[in-house]
Amino acid sequence: MKKRLFCTEAAYFLGLLFLAFGTALMERADFGLSMVVAPAYLVHLRVSSFLPGFTFGMAEYCFQALLLVLLSLLMGRFKGMYLFSFVTAVLYGLTLDAMMAFVGTLEGGGIPLRLVFFTLGLGLGGLGVALLFRTYIAPEAYELFVKELSLKYRLDIGRVKTAYDLCSCLMAVVLSFAFFGFGHFEGIKAGTFVCALVNGPFIACCGRLLDRLFEFRDGLKLRTYFE
Repeated sequence: MKKRLFCTEAAYFLGLLFLAFGTALMERADFGLSMVVAPAYLVHLRVSSFLPGFTFGMAEYCFQALLLVLLSLLMGRFKGMYLFSFVTAVLYGLTLDAMMAFVGTLEGGGIPLRLVFFTLGLGLGGLGVALLFRTYIAPEAYELFVKELSLKYRLDIGRVKTAYDLCSCLMAVVLSFAFFGFGHFEGIKAGTFVCALVNGPFIACCGRLLDRLFEFRDGLKLRTYFE
């Protein structure tokens, strides 16, 4: 089967859009957020209790800035790509706030509709990450962290993603207890643990499907600026 061309720049912007929309849908479903964004969401809940203007999107790029510092320490050096990753984090944060506002206008419902929101959000998020893995433009710190470590240590990216997700899930549990008291869960529910188990394999599956259907090529001669 002949593959269709897919612009890597388009993959970048679609990946951000799908990821932000998926996160907003999962927040609306209230079955638990993805473990990747749960720590930032908890920071948002805590800080916004005394700074109402502190949005979920703002918490995202503040948290990702700290993650980029940690990545630099683990890699033993700082790359210019990490600065571009922070720009991506800010773009994602702004998009996330816009998607949160949009999803907030959707009609609510019972458990069946919430399940639809959750499933659709999980699917869009996984597809978004897979698209971001196929562009030269620096992805969010979450994806960059996984991508850089998998390349440095020659590990399967799906397995590294699963390990990172489980660590992030544990961090979210600790933050929830620290911010809201022992035994009190905010943003962490059954859906969070489902994500921790299926997100890595699902993203890898999405990646294989994308590679089977499309040939990713640069539309602009900008790759050298991101290396």
